[in-house]
Amino acid sequence: MLNKIILDLCGGTGGWSKPFKEDGYDVRVITLPDFDVTKYGVVNEGRDIYFLSKKQDLIPIEEVYGILAAPPCNEFSIAKDHKLTRDLQKGLKVVNACRDIIKLCKPQFYAIENPVGHLRKFLGKPNYTFQPWWFGDPWTKRTDVWGKFNNPTRIYEEWETVPKIKELYIRPGRTKPSIAFLHKSAKRYIPSFKCFKAETDAAFRAITPQGFAKWFFEANTFY
Repeated sequence: MLNKIILDLCGGTGGWSKPFKEDGYDVRVITLPDFDVTKYGVVNEGRDIYFLSKKQDLIPIEEVYGILAAPPCNEFSIAKDHKLTRDLQKGLKVVNACRDIIKLCKPQFYAIENPVGHLRKFLGKPNYTFQPWWFGDPWTKRTDVWGKFNNPTRIYEEWETVPKIKELYIRPGRTKPSIAFLHKSAKRYIPSFKCFKAETDAAFRAITPQGFAKWFFEANTFY
């Protein structure tokens, strides 16, 4: 898979791009604290892009095959509705940087992901909305995806047929675990998450469900 670069913007643990990396793509995870997607430059007459860091590697723009972007959801979260402070401009600065990088690179496919929330007000109707359990990860986290990509094939139509993880907490009155209410300690019960580091609840909850990651990869890789 030579000369096919995947930019994983705000990629955190690299969970979304993991299937691409395993298949041999040149995956570049551009994420804090090593990289800030809002701090980049273009050199060599527009042929290369770089992100400010201690090691400023040049990335050939023409070799960028796909871009995955998962900007932080903090400022767009519905869960924050009860709070008085919300810095939308802070959140949009990162989102707009991701969009600018996409326009610059013109990849074969691109996708911007965020949990269902206020980002819809700025990006409009998402191209796709999914639940993790559709792809075999037995919890809920309704997530929007905007961009130019092929929708992954849904694997499960009914919750009852999804293999369960009995240790995952289900709130009273609910029928499914919600990852928004799971502690980071629950990571040990999720086999597909064991390879990822998550030192906080937020980092744990932000890991891309690996079922979705797998089937998104399958739908958007071409030979």
